[in-house]
Amino acid sequence: MPTPDFLFSLANPAALLGWALLVLAPRWRGTRALVLSGALPLGLAVAYTGLIAAHYLGPHGGEGGFGSLAQVAALFRDPWALLAGWVHYLCFDLAVGAWEVRDAQRRGVPHGALAPCLALTFMLGPLGLLLYCGVRRFFLRKNLEVNNQSLNLN
Repeated sequence: MPTPDFLFSLANPAALLGWALLVLAPRWRGTRALVLSGALPLGLAVAYTGLIAAHYLGPHGGEGGFGSLAQVAALFRDPWALLAGWVHYLCFDLAVGAWEVRDAQRRGVPHGALAPCLALTFMLGPLGLLLYCGVRRFFLRKNLEVNNQSLNLN
C-alpha cells in the first residue's frame, strides 16, 4: 500500500500541472480538456474521497472532528487525514482557478489582469478569489462604459 508521503508526491505535481496550464496556456485545447472541463479537479476529488475512506477505515478513524479547533488538530495528527485535507485544498483551489479562467474568458477580462488573481488563488485561495471578483467588477464596469459610449456615438 502506498504511503501518505508517496501520494503527496503525486498530488502536488498534478495540481501544479493544472495551475501551469491555467496561467500559461488558458486557451489551449489540452487545458480545456484537462482543467477547464473539470477533469483534473474531479480526479483530485476522487483521490480525496479515497483518502477520507482510508482515514475513517484506518486505525485513527475515530480521532478528531470538526466541533472545535482542538478536534481539528487531533484529526490532522493522522497523516492520512492531513493528506486528505491537503488534497481538499488542491482540488477546491484548482476548481476555483478553472472557474476564474472560464469566467474571465466569457466576460472578456484580459489574461494579464487574471494572472495575478490565479497566482493568489493558487497560494492563498480565498484572497485570489476576492481579487478576481474585484478585477471582474472593474472590467464589467469598464465594458459597460465602452458600450454606453458606443451607443451615444451612433
